[in-house]
Amino acid sequence: MGNESLLLNKKSWDEVAPRFFGRNPLPEYGPLAPREEDLNLLGDVAGLKVLDIGCGSGHSLQYMDSRGAAELWGMDLSKTQIETAKELLKGCNAPVHLFESPMEENPGLPLAYFDIVYSIFALGWTTNLRQTLKNINDYLKPGGIFVFSWEHPLHSRASWVGEELHFNKSYHEEGAYDHEAWHAPAIMQQYKVSTYINTLIECGFEIEKVVEDVSLTEEDRERHANRWYSYEKAKMMPTTLIMKSRKKG
Repeated sequence: MGNESLLLNKKSWDEVAPRFFGRNPLPEYGPLAPREEDLNLLGDVAGLKVLDIGCGSGHSLQYMDSRGAAELWGMDLSKTQIETAKELLKGCNAPVHLFESPMEENPGLPLAYFDIVYSIFALGWTTNLRQTLKNINDYLKPGGIFVFSWEHPLHSRASWVGEELHFNKSYHEEGAYDHEAWHAPAIMQQYKVSTYINTLIECGFEIEKVVEDVSLTEEDRERHANRWYSYEKAKMMPTTLIMKSRKKG
């Protein structure tokens, strides 16, 4: 199932990539979610080597370059996304290294090398969470940090109907699923918050911060009107799960 899902997801992302050009990159962590300037999870990145898991169109790496990162590394399943990111990042001050690869595999990245690894709204695409987190731990220097965001596990299990929140799927149910808001054949993974926490710990991380807050400014309300991530629903439950952890060392 893993290889089949990867092939399906790769095809899907190659097709829809233009629709997600620059969508919710750093300093954003997700729709209706707090931003990096609010959370300061990454700290001062000047002079640091950073790796983006699921780098998409490259906008988060562009943000890291603007903050003085020393080296920009990224990987993405989609050939289209990697080609787009290469074009976007041509003017960066820092050297750029991009790899077309699933996150479950190491395409040739150095081990114990990176100060920061991050993944913005991409981790739920993995077909093997444990292997992906083990890889990320291997890439980091001892004491290096890993920050990720993904759709909050509660969000797709409930729907906003009229003025009520209706649960349509058990929170306890985990594994592959076809996301309701994704308009192309694709398979994502759904896990409980505790599964993310426990798997991180088992893969050699220490959890430093878990964020489930929402941002409900007027600007956010206008940007997300009548969309999957609605202002009304966000008043009742978080859209985004954000975690910061550190490699033991």
